[in-house]
Formats: sequence, C-alpha cells, structure tokens
Amino acid sequence: METWELGAGGVLRLPSGRLVRGRGVRDGVPGGVLPAYGVYLLGKEPPAVPWESRWVVWPDFRLPADDRDARDALVGVLARAGDERVEVACAGGRGRTGTALACLAVLDGVPPADAVAYVRANYHAKAVETFWQKRYVRRFRASSDS
Repeated sequence: METWELGAGGVLRLPSGRLVRGRGVRDGVPGGVLPAYGVYLLGKEPPAVPWESRWVVWPDFRLPADDRDARDALVGVLARAGDERVEVACAGGRGRTGTALACLAVLDGVPPADAVAYVRANYHAKAVETFWQKRYVRRFRASSDS
C-alpha cells in the first residue's frame, strides 16, 4: 500500500519520514485518496467510515479518557504510517489532533519539550490548544516504561 503525498492537506512528515494526515471530522473527508486506517479522537462515537478505524474517547479541549488506550492507538498509527495512509482526526483538527500528532512526534524521536513546536511548524500553527494538552505532550514519553 502507499502512504500520503507530502504537501497534501494536513499531512505531517515525522522525523523518520513517515507521513500522517491530521484533519477535522466536521470538515468532511478531503477529496482524493482515502486513508487505509484512521484514529478518531472524540468524546462520542465517530461517524462510520469505509476504512479500518479506531475510536479513542477524548472529549473536546481535554485529555484522553484512558492514557493506555491513547498510547496504544498512537503506537499503532506510527507502526502503520510507514507503508499505509493513516489519519488522526478530532472534530476541528487542531487541539486533540495536534496533541496526538505531537505525541507521535515524541514516539518518533522528537524531545517532548520540542514536540508542540514541531507540530505547529509542520502541521498547523494553532495545533495543541490548551495548557493541559501542552502539558500532556511535555509529559509524554517514547516508552511507556519511563
């Protein structure tokens, strides 16, 4: 399978070269190729999609309801992004999506203290919206053991 095209809307290139698309669910599915897999960060069950997907309970402007579930989903996104079109989405595509993308950057080698800036520079300038989301990223570690 193929990954995203660099430069396509919402596509973030991680330090390893893996590509992940972030987007807002309320904006609808962009035209063009569809994802093979999606992780949806919402407080209520996401709408059905015609590709494999996973729901992480994550209320708007807050943090994931279950840290282990969120970490597991993000580890899966990173593993699949090497050779599949994977997307991460919340309602607006900025706060929760930006937070998840910053955590993916940490998993991919970006120091936690630099991950929000990395995502803001390479995905969206207003990604990661709240103090709590920023703190969550700063405390996120590449290994669940640390």
